Amino acid sequence: MAKKIVLSCSKCASRNYTIPAKKESGTRLELKKFCAHCNGHTVHKQTL
Repeated sequence: MAKKIVLSCSKCASRNYTIPAKKESGTRLELKKFCAHCNGHTVHKQTL
């Protein structure tokens, strides 16, 4: 089973997105994605 990375919104902390993990790195992933709760594009950070 492939590992998944969960992304959560930095404003409202809702967990909106999951992406497949390609490799482990020392830094957390940050992507700008659309949040339906905030109704705009915000930074989504990798959760544990």
